[in-house]
Amino acid sequence: MKKIIYIVVSVLMFTSCDDYLDTSNYTEKNTANYPQTLVDAQQVITGIYNNLNVVCANPQKSFFYASELAADDRLGGGGDNDNLMQALDLLMNYNSNMLEQFWSDRYVGVFRANTAIETLGNCTGYDSDDQKNQMMGESYFLRAFYYYELASLFGNVPLVITTEAVNLPKASAAEEWGQIIQDLKTAIELMPAKKYNTGWIEEGHVDRWCAEALMARAFLFYTGYYQVDDIVLPDGTTKVTKDDVIGWIDDCVENSGYSLVSDYRNLWAYTNRLTVDDYDYTKGQGLTWVENDNGINSESMFEIKFSQLASWSTTIGYANGYALHFGMRGGQDYGNTFPFGQGWGAGPVAPNLWDDWKTAEPNDMRRAASICNIPDELPDYTKGGWADFVQETDYYEKKMSPITCKNSASTSGYRATFEYDMYSGFSSDNMQLNNIHDMVLIRFADVLLMQSELKQDITGINKVRTRAGLDLITSYSDAALQNERRWELCFEGVRWNDIRRWHIAETALAEQINQPTYHAGIPDKNASQGVGYVTRYKETGGFFKIPENQISLSNGVLIQNDGWDTSDSNYTSWTATGR
Repeated sequence: MKKIIYIVVSVLMFTSCDDYLDTSNYTEKNTANYPQTLVDAQQVITGIYNNLNVVCANPQKSFFYASELAADDRLGGGGDNDNLMQALDLLMNYNSNMLEQFWSDRYVGVFRANTAIETLGNCTGYDSDDQKNQMMGESYFLRAFYYYELASLFGNVPLVITTEAVNLPKASAAEEWGQIIQDLKTAIELMPAKKYNTGWIEEGHVDRWCAEALMARAFLFYTGYYQVDDIVLPDGTTKVTKDDVIGWIDDCVENSGYSLVSDYRNLWAYTNRLTVDDYDYTKGQGLTWVENDNGINSESMFEIKFSQLASWSTTIGYANGYALHFGMRGGQDYGNTFPFGQGWGAGPVAPNLWDDWKTAEPNDMRRAASICNIPDELPDYTKGGWADFVQETDYYEKKMSPITCKNSASTSGYRATFEYDMYSGFSSDNMQLNNIHDMVLIRFADVLLMQSELKQDITGINKVRTRAGLDLITSYSDAALQNERRWELCFEGVRWNDIRRWHIAETALAEQINQPTYHAGIPDKNASQGVGYVTRYKETGGFFKIPENQISLSNGVLIQNDGWDTSDSNYTSWTATGR
């Protein structure tokens, strides 16, 4: 039976097949005629990676976005009509299918990975066995990553590891995480141990050491959240233990070729060459953004790449939509927010992060490198943005923000994005489509901290602290490790899974209550909405609602997650205090 290479996605993964006549299909690619060559194989791999950008077309419905807003270090934000942002922060229900786009998109990525795993072995013309194994390993890695996000966001989900039409119930946690770990183990064993910067693979593609890093991340979440010691693989007898994962993470640290960049600030786009000497915080300090003029970031292991080809009609996801959503809420002159661009105002920083950090590490340069203290840095900033800003605070993150640059040719004296001048190919200075700086999903500092956590030692922590100019710690503690991850990796999509696997989520989320905020520019408090953060976490375990459409399409095979069938879960609008 030949399968045509296109899909319709619900819970089911549907494929088309040819009729009873033994004829060749000359107009559509199917598994009888595709993939066959090296070029075909490369196209199949590109299709799996493309799913990363497809999700970026609707970033507000993604795991990364939801995890950032749900965690304790950011609030929901947005305007009075941006109910989805606030609902994600509150673990509440905005509508019956609020995250269905991500569910559908990620299962497309899973299907493409399944297709590659089933068919790449049929291709001929590989330059070497290493090349073939590399592509197969990338397919397993990406399937694991897509399931990592699905399982982290929704909890137990259908585990589809075939291109056959199936209608499956939820897998158990042991089954789905066992498959994730199995896929990563296979990827590690398949991909050659060749350094990332030797021209061996295309920039933006993963290598063996990326699989080792994701292995550690997945192992730590599963064993921590579900409180188990090791993972049983799908064969039912083989286990992956902490010692196995330590061996892989040590290999990554010692042999990968990745390294910390010299200055933490060089990781973030505000140090780009067009802005760095016009921004008081960075002026005259010799900082050099790692992506200047297509530069290579030695610390970035896995990232989403963007380009000038973004278009509203076809390829929205080729732009960094996260930067747009996490930008300071607009509606004012760019000079008021320079060097930071403007956007939809999602994820204002919770004031307690700034305060906790200042108390614990008053001399940590990463605090000002990561968070904009608006009253100090942007004295002309106008509170309220478009006069409807919800949960606004005096703090904004700098890592994911859009960045502007000064330009006398512009009528306002500022470009909406520095990329317009940095790169050619843009037809206009477009705040929505011109943000194209990489979105890093795994970087080497995270690997060092995971190594310390797994081995219960200080080596990795102290390497990270040395780069930040801080005193070394003399003994390992979970508290020290947890703080270091909070400071070093804030706003990078890992905090939500961290506080859940450490079982501190309820305490951390409770700290958001009564934090000082603004609503439409008027001082306010971040008060409980509905039953509150802690109760909603207890009810849901931190997992979001399975789209109702998917439950209906499964004809009763799928059941809803805990905590989403009650009126307590419904969110309609923000209620300000003291009005």
